[in-house]
Amino acid sequence: MASRRGYPSDLSDEQWAVIEALVPAVRSGGRPEKHPRRAIVNAIFYVVRTGCSWRQLPHDFPPWQTVFWYFTQWRADGTTDRLHDALRDRVRDAAGRDPMASAGIVDAQSVKGADTVGAGSRGFDAGKKVNGRKRHIVVDTMGLLLAVIITTASVQDRDGARTVLDRLRFAMPSVVHIWADGSYAGTLTDWSRDRLRLVIEIVRNRWGSRPSRSCRAAGWSSAPSPGSSDAAA
Repeated sequence: MASRRGYPSDLSDEQWAVIEALVPAVRSGGRPEKHPRRAIVNAIFYVVRTGCSWRQLPHDFPPWQTVFWYFTQWRADGTTDRLHDALRDRVRDAAGRDPMASAGIVDAQSVKGADTVGAGSRGFDAGKKVNGRKRHIVVDTMGLLLAVIITTASVQDRDGARTVLDRLRFAMPSVVHIWADGSYAGTLTDWSRDRLRLVIEIVRNRWGSRPSRSCRAAGWSSAPSPGSSDAAA
């Protein structure tokens, strides 16, 4: 760690201290770890931040095969989710909020698929004119992620919402109120109330009944992407 220059994506000592206890020990057949956990995490952050392929991981990190193995292992055993949830709770607590959110915002965003994305996992969003995938997300009023699913871009927002809200019910059962834009109006509101006991409020503008994509009460001034929403009330 100390023998190489750091990258901007590397964890600081303070940041590593926050998550160290949540990262499983790196072992191989009971032998002592060959590559420190912090080096593995920094390598994963480098790939996520730069968007490079695993094979293009700089050589001063552990071998890309090793890093990728731990990435898939930690994702499968829930380590990634536990890290995310712990950090989200920490941010909410620092802001004087209960870690268990009571309200959220649902939205969907289509993203163009890379050339490496197979035809079976991509679709065409006719409204956005995007061929790729779509993420359906629920965030809290601070813009912090509560639940997410990925579908083909051809899946309608309302259809994807059923799955992501169903997941939300298990991930954050304290949520009782959801804000949404006009694309979620219709039968979804009844389904959510009857099946999940979630009230969906369709946000409308101040001049009439036309659905709006602005909800200042929820800290939502555009698409409620994690980390991009305004300060909440």
